[in-house]
Amino acid sequence: MASSSSSSSGPALLFERELARRGGRGGERLRLAQRSAGGTGSVVWDAALVLARFLEKSAAAEEEELEGEAAAAAAPGPGRRRLLPLRRKAVLELGAGPGLVGLMAACLGANVTVTDLEEVQDLIEMNIENNQHLLTGSIRAKSLEPLLKTLKDLAGPETRILCCYEERTLGKNPEVEKRFFELLQRGFELEKVPLDEHDEEYRSEDIHIFIIRRKKVNPPS
Repeated sequence: MASSSSSSSGPALLFERELARRGGRGGERLRLAQRSAGGTGSVVWDAALVLARFLEKSAAAEEEELEGEAAAAAAPGPGRRRLLPLRRKAVLELGAGPGLVGLMAACLGANVTVTDLEEVQDLIEMNIENNQHLLTGSIRAKSLEPLLKTLKDLAGPETRILCCYEERTLGKNPEVEKRFFELLQRGFELEKVPLDEHDEEYRSEDIHIFIIRRKKVNPPS
């Protein structure tokens, strides 16, 4: 899926993960520095790889649509491709970790803000600097505020939120996931992206992608 190499840099041990771009100039690779120790934001998780490839696949489908090589679909379904245009869109990534998904979106022309805890800001900034030459959009990093409050504050009627996570069955993970989605659905509608719409190589039955929108508020009668 991706290659990695290890190197020492200062007091922390860093190792690198590479992800080859598809459809770009030959040999283009996103290079993500990760830490051998630290919190969950210190490494690139499989769910980030799945979502990054999903965005890349969607962008490729959009290009074919614009070139007239694929017919427009009224609604996505089996065998059809979902279009999520990113060029010149404002994108916010919450819980970015090393920043793979945000960097991929910026490679596809989006203007991206990536957020996570203060402890990983230096890692994000390093990865932004190391991949700046690949970007056709823009990217900046900020610290993360509480997740649900951020979604409610920033999401408008036309906002689409992409949530990608790996389902876990150990410890308190199922309980935490269940509670999160219960709270989320109080103000948002969730649409699960079918597995056959994920990237053909970067997919897994226990990694899910949701498209989330604010619930429509009916005007008072």
